[in-house]
Amino acid sequence: MGVPEMPQKSSKEIQCITIIGEIEGHFIGNPQKKATKYEHIIPMLYSIEENPEIKGVLIVLNTVGGDVEAGLAMAELINSTSKKVVTLVLGGSHSIGVPLATAGDYSFIAPTATMIVHPIRTNGLVIGVNETFEYFKKMQERIVQFIIRTSDIERGELEKIMHSKDELVSDVGSVLIGKEAVECGLINEVGGLKDAIAKLKELIKESDENSQNFKDNK
Repeated sequence: MGVPEMPQKSSKEIQCITIIGEIEGHFIGNPQKKATKYEHIIPMLYSIEENPEIKGVLIVLNTVGGDVEAGLAMAELINSTSKKVVTLVLGGSHSIGVPLATAGDYSFIAPTATMIVHPIRTNGLVIGVNETFEYFKKMQERIVQFIIRTSDIERGELEKIMHSKDELVSDVGSVLIGKEAVECGLINEVGGLKDAIAKLKELIKESDENSQNFKDNK
């Protein structure tokens, strides 16, 4: 479970963040499971935003989903940073991992990676009143609005794949593999690590050129 010590560059233009396993929120998850804690990611994103040497962020995703509030909070923070952000889905980015995958400026998915899109669900005690149903509707709408705001998918297409009854054995939703996620507009491109880094460097270069042109025109 240790982290190998990697050689550090004197100056780093790109910061890599990994979001893996289960996204852990307000409650501690199963200790037997790998997890990404949102209280670790949020300070990391803040420090990146404040660091002038870092110009781009690569988000590598292989997550089964998890806490909806925590996942959406991280997605909003990623989307609101001034740094250029490229996301790369490896293995899978399921459930609340979907908005995390669309939160950057550009997104990639590996050819064999999957994304499971489905309505929200909950564990534990559920009070069978209309207010509970309305709360779920509002939570679902927040997720839908974020995804259509940060990707090229149409609302109708998203709701169609989200409520499909033909793909998952004991659930409602769809499994999108590699290029299927691109074809529906959820992800920008099929690719791997070299493609994601190349695109991020391209976005950083464009941003630097635009900043220089702005200074020259002042």
